Amino acid sequence: MEPAAGPAEGGCGPAGGSSAGGRESGGQGDWAGGAGGNWMATHPTFTEMMSLDISDSAQIYAAFVVYLDLLEGRNWHEVKHVGVAELQLVCLHAREREQDSLQVMVPVPVHISLSHERIREIMKKASLPQDDPNTPLSVTLAIVESDSTVVYYKMTDGFVIPDPPDDTEDVDNKQWRKKRKKLFK
Repeated sequence: MEPAAGPAEGGCGPAGGSSAGGRESGGQGDWAGGAGGNWMATHPTFTEMMSLDISDSAQIYAAFVVYLDLLEGRNWHEVKHVGVAELQLVCLHAREREQDSLQVMVPVPVHISLSHERIREIMKKASLPQDDPNTPLSVTLAIVESDSTVVYYKMTDGFVIPDPPDDTEDVDNKQWRKKRKKLFK
């Protein structure tokens, strides 16, 4: 009889041990989980991510958590990982619905600080080319906590006019019409 799969000593998550793939990662990146017999270490996508030229195993772990969230939790389509070696990031390209255009997700562990310059660099190098040259660059930061909570922040280069509300009650609202007139002047 085989032992049940699950978090073993040195397994995935914040509890000590070595980092993903058995690499040591001192400091706050220790939550990336080891190969202690858990399912994650043998998952084909995780092993592909580990083979990318990305040195931070915490970033790879965060990318895998976001990958699972998009694919299994949110039912997104065509979720693919892309290594951006010059940024030392694993980005994800995915479609929310089959007919939607690809979006770029940039997984980041919560303990990583991002400056304005770093965010701009990520947007320039990780964004997909736009069909319309007037469409601003866009990426979604996926900030991953050690308990696998993911918070998504959509970042665009410049201002983007929000879509009108879906609720017809708001469209008829006098205040909404005033705001809309100001926005489109």
